[in-house]
Amino acid sequence: MLCILNKSLDPYFNQATEEYFLKNFDENIFMLWQNDATIVVGKHQNTLAEINAEYVKEKGIRVVRRLTGGGAVYHDLGNLNYTFIMGYGAEGAKVDFKKYNQPIIDVLAQLGVEAHFSGRNDILIEDQKFSGNAEHIYHQKQRVLHHGTLLYASEIQDISDALNVNPLKFEGKARKSVRSRVTNISSHLKEDIGVTKFGERVMQHITHLYPDALPYELSEVDKIAIQKLADEKYSQWHWNYGYSPKYGLKNGVKTTGGFVEAHLNVEKGLITELEIFGDFFVNLDLDPLLKGLIGKEHQEEKLLGVLLELKSSEYFNNISERELVKVFF
Repeated sequence: MLCILNKSLDPYFNQATEEYFLKNFDENIFMLWQNDATIVVGKHQNTLAEINAEYVKEKGIRVVRRLTGGGAVYHDLGNLNYTFIMGYGAEGAKVDFKKYNQPIIDVLAQLGVEAHFSGRNDILIEDQKFSGNAEHIYHQKQRVLHHGTLLYASEIQDISDALNVNPLKFEGKARKSVRSRVTNISSHLKEDIGVTKFGERVMQHITHLYPDALPYELSEVDKIAIQKLADEKYSQWHWNYGYSPKYGLKNGVKTTGGFVEAHLNVEKGLITELEIFGDFFVNLDLDPLLKGLIGKEHQEEKLLGVLLELKSSEYFNNISERELVKVFF
């Protein structure tokens, strides 16, 4: 087993690292890593329905989609992530959350904390969640990617604020995250050893469990390939937002020119249908403007550019482009 302490804090690079090792190596892998302020959404989720977009933008929080399913999670430097990449062998051994959660439960037991596996994919202390887990099967090489979060000393309020979104806005079949009561590991320790030393305890336990464990440092060849994947996939809007399943959005905003309500459908990140209602006044028929927005990316900066290009403020009485764009999100 190759044991990797990935020191990158870049969420795009880190997601690319997982895919790179999953698809290009045959050895078993164990990796510890962290992201700075980031929301990581599940592969099958509608990103905009999972995040508090205004808060994310204001705080400079990055958003990235991962390979695995499950719900959205917030990462900061008080959170530690762990990844197993292993051959699954027999067909029935593909998804085995307990197998990969048990080492974490064992480490906590060594530190005097009783934790237990719960539900589909969580680890709890008492009835509070500190770890969510997810898996992805790579059939071509019969390998499984399992990863999980470990809330050691995360800002719980930031987790709540970053993932707090109005559920009435969105309609669709994308899997929604289940919000749970969460806790930090450090709150349950007799002595707070810090996230770095906690990671060292986890790594030590893994090397004890797997006698063939060897430390592995990313080579320059690894780093170049991973960065290329990060640049071409994981940092791209088309993956992080455009990959979202088909969804509908209904939203209303109060502007200087009156109340505006938009109903729109989005597929593969592009607006397919759009209607606008409200008590506003118009100077021109809205049909040309609406048609001009069909087929455009459901991305705030891009739509603002389209509205400016189409001069939407000439259609609406006393509603600027920057006011109008808010209704679409």
